[in-house]
Amino acid sequence: MAIERKAVPTGILGFPTAPYNENGKLDEKALAANIEFLVKEGLSSIFIACGSGEFHAINKAEYQAMVEVAMSVAGGKVPVYTGVGGNISHAVEVVKLSEDLGADGYLILPPYLIEGEQDGLFNYYKTIVENSDLNAIVYQRDNAILQLDTLQRLLEYQQIVGLKDGHGNMELNLELTQTIGDRLEWLNGMPFAEITMPAYAPIGYNSYSSAMSNYLPHISKQFYKALLEGNDHLVRGIYVDVLLPINRIRKARKGYAVSLIKAGMEVIGLPVVNTVRPPVIPVEKEHYQQLETIIKYALEKYPADNKEISC
Repeated sequence: MAIERKAVPTGILGFPTAPYNENGKLDEKALAANIEFLVKEGLSSIFIACGSGEFHAINKAEYQAMVEVAMSVAGGKVPVYTGVGGNISHAVEVVKLSEDLGADGYLILPPYLIEGEQDGLFNYYKTIVENSDLNAIVYQRDNAILQLDTLQRLLEYQQIVGLKDGHGNMELNLELTQTIGDRLEWLNGMPFAEITMPAYAPIGYNSYSSAMSNYLPHISKQFYKALLEGNDHLVRGIYVDVLLPINRIRKARKGYAVSLIKAGMEVIGLPVVNTVRPPVIPVEKEHYQQLETIIKYALEKYPADNKEISC
């Protein structure tokens, strides 16, 4: 009997953070506000406890709390996917927990430390997906790079519905998308996906994870809409005025891919403090002030309620 698949997320994907209070404890109220903001702003889905949510640093109780908050706030309005990965036993455990909590699917983050052969990666993913009928999305990055024949073997498992690429090998991406086609949803998961989306969209990547949407979601939407509609003037304007300046700060320190999100959220008034867990570091004062300036300018030039934007 065929498994009835849930819809695969498309468009701009929301990746909430793991907000902590001044004592370093998970702040569930701040997390709820983060998710409410993303849903209200029209993001297509919520991916909870993934990279932006410091999957590497949260314990199982915090993981469960984050998923429960996401399920409650999303309330069926958008699908909720969880992050799984690392230690294979832990990955299987949280997949089962995600299913018990009612999640729509999960994103498989890279395995812990070891750079395995293709057969090893195949067995890693196989072991995880065999433990649940939930939708599964594989994440192509770091020590988990699937070649075409390995991915094709994995597609015997109907649970696998998408591939998220955070590796950036466009030759491999073309080989995958042109061979496999619409069997999978293709998600751009580069560290700042808006930066690379003009290269990814033409080859079949219709979705992307947006860190910036945690604090400038309307600009992310304006950018993506302009990209799809061929409005090169607006695409270039947002690219030069907003995306590139933020990306320069993001690249200034390792770990800013996570902490810069929280800084941006704090700048616009969301209840999150610029606090992260080691080995990630918080955003330094100078970079924080630079981000404030960029956000202020972006909100003035690309307002949420103005459809006629001059570039």
